[in-house]
Amino acid sequence: MANERLDLRKEVFNKAQYIKTINTSFSEIGVETLTEELQVQPSLQEFFGLYNSLFYDIPALGETNSHQFLIRTSGDYINFDEINGEVLALQAEIAQLRQDLLNAQINQIEDSSKGLGNEQTNEALEVFQKELNTASAQIVNTATDSISTT
Repeated sequence: MANERLDLRKEVFNKAQYIKTINTSFSEIGVETLTEELQVQPSLQEFFGLYNSLFYDIPALGETNSHQFLIRTSGDYINFDEINGEVLALQAEIAQLRQDLLNAQINQIEDSSKGLGNEQTNEALEVFQKELNTASAQIVNTATDSISTT
């Protein structure tokens, strides 16, 4: 056996042949291209179909994977706090304008009833106006407080 001859052949490639002959990409490991990843992603319609079918399976509260998380992140995306603040400010302004209008109407009724000499009506209007002012002030304060906390 010592006298047997064994011929070894070594095939060598130059750099240009090597790149053409040997696959040097990592496609065999399972890396997907961006196009392949996009094809796997659900469309917008499919997403909302999944959302609707999973709606009651999603926890109401939680830091992640919850309706609370969805509201917070979506609200941040559309600047919901700013929009909500504007709505609250407009509601406070509407409440103030309503109060002003009712006060003007009460003053008009008082002016027209003064000549009639009905003191009970005037006293009732004064009490009504005080209650109205108190209620309107509470509405405006509530709306203003809501704006400052957002």
